[in-house]
Amino acid sequence: AGLWAMLLPYLVGTLLLIGLPALISGVLAFTTYDALTPPVFVGFAKFRLLAADPIVTTAMSNSLVFIVLAVPLRILGALALAMLLFRPRRGAGGYRAAAYLPTVIPDVAFALIWLWIFNPLFGPVNVALGALGLPQPGWLAVAETARFPFVIMSVFQIGEGFVVLLAALRGLPREYFDAGAVDGAGRWALFRYLTLPLMLPWLALLTFRDIILSFGWTFTPSFVMTGGDPYYATMFIPLVIYEEAFDRFRFGTGSALMLVTFLLSVALIAAVYFLFRRRGYVADV
Repeated sequence: AGLWAMLLPYLVGTLLLIGLPALISGVLAFTTYDALTPPVFVGFAKFRLLAADPIVTTAMSNSLVFIVLAVPLRILGALALAMLLFRPRRGAGGYRAAAYLPTVIPDVAFALIWLWIFNPLFGPVNVALGALGLPQPGWLAVAETARFPFVIMSVFQIGEGFVVLLAALRGLPREYFDAGAVDGAGRWALFRYLTLPLMLPWLALLTFRDIILSFGWTFTPSFVMTGGDPYYATMFIPLVIYEEAFDRFRFGTGSALMLVTFLLSVALIAAVYFLFRRRGYVADV
């Protein structure tokens, strides 16, 4: 009874702030609604219109490309940092804090910092490339390269995954590694045959989490830095949802897009889950 009493405020908050709005949004996805007149049920007509809309299909493609590029890099980056800063050493606490710091920077401030970093005229990236005699891309001003800064930005916000994997490394049974070292296994063999298999449930869990978060993460950078330009190269699904719902007052269309995004994220998570499950690594997730 005491446990339920403590959980009750959070359960009620989750129901009122997440569950109920999600349910209402799911219903509105099958209607035409502008917040001024009563909603009109239209069935699956919204979804057929969305499937034929080139902006929506472009935004969906951009979001999927971002997830395919960013999620593996974020997971590998968090794992590399955890492995690097796992052992106690001088200044390790400061390094760990520095690795986590970008995660707590407000999203708008973070986007503005990277807007300056990737400025094609005076940004540090192009200044450094010019000093090395290398080509200086237009980055956010050119459609061919505009997506890549978003991926690079996301890799710097891996503090939460880093902390999770650092805790997971500390929980691994040391006797396995001691036995492997006694048998003559080197660092690479210990990582490949012990560390990685033991860490895969944690990596799978972080992959599920990053897939979910990556759909929404792109909203603030695309809204602040590019507005979806150039030529819709940085138009992602959250920005389309925002414009449909709050610029054009097409709440039914925005809700339909949210429902499609939710179903797509579920499909991606299911695919990753079965990929890990076939290898027998998600029993503990």
